[in-house]
Amino acid sequence: MDLIGPTSQSFISQRTKLHYADWGNRDAPPLILQHGGRDHCRSWDWVAEELRADWHVICPDLRGHGDSEWTNTGVYPMTSYVYDFAQLVHQLELAPVTVVAHSLGGNIATRYAGLYPDKVRKLVSIEGLGPSPKVQAEQAKTPWYEHRTQWIDKKRDASSRLPKRYASFEDALDRMHEANSYLSREQAEHLTRHGAIRNEDGTWSWKFDPHLHAWPPDDLTLEQVEELWARIACPTLLVYGNDSWASNPVADGRIAAFGENVSVSDYDRAGHWVHHDRFEDFVAEVRGFIG
Repeated sequence: MDLIGPTSQSFISQRTKLHYADWGNRDAPPLILQHGGRDHCRSWDWVAEELRADWHVICPDLRGHGDSEWTNTGVYPMTSYVYDFAQLVHQLELAPVTVVAHSLGGNIATRYAGLYPDKVRKLVSIEGLGPSPKVQAEQAKTPWYEHRTQWIDKKRDASSRLPKRYASFEDALDRMHEANSYLSREQAEHLTRHGAIRNEDGTWSWKFDPHLHAWPPDDLTLEQVEELWARIACPTLLVYGNDSWASNPVADGRIAAFGENVSVSDYDRAGHWVHHDRFEDFVAEVRGFIG
């Protein structure tokens, strides 16, 4: 008999209805799989199917993503994402929870683990430490007030444009495949099927809020973020693809901000989406690490 897929559930955070996919097995230990920016919870389906027999797998959609609501303001600061994550763990009574997170999701999860060291059992973060020191140094050359005027311009531009429309599902699928050439056509079709929505005129658009392109300029300082990394108490695995644009923390020095309970794993023939690009090897490593 084929396995039944996840159920769609929701919770309220900051007066916003947020969606998550629940893979059942509620008596098993809780495991959150958190997606990254401009992605969606169903991108974890392959991983969830591998781990659901031993874990109660929960895959949240970030606000403004997937089937979660968009904010009325179109502003998505990191503090809101972290609050939403904290609310999910709190409302579903998941602590101590095991977390596997990608990109923006990894940034959220590492901050949460630093804020609440006793609530995270183990953490896997796939390229989730944010901009590299080199990128941050380049950004620092622009005065802080110019970053804010640039954000205003991006917000104004986002407010004046409708979500991008594709004439057919195949056009949207081609764009998905183009964004990550490591994906098989089958993988790209699945991600597009759950990541796009059909408009009333028959065209297709991505589900995420276009305002996500305008990243808010206000955030913690680098020193504050590194202080949170140092507070993480659980065993932590940082995963990187050797063909990715993301900077490996061993090479750029950020690993020094973590304690002794952190390890780094890197994969050849993998870009930013290591959990897709090297799926079988990734699942085997994660299964062994989370125990």
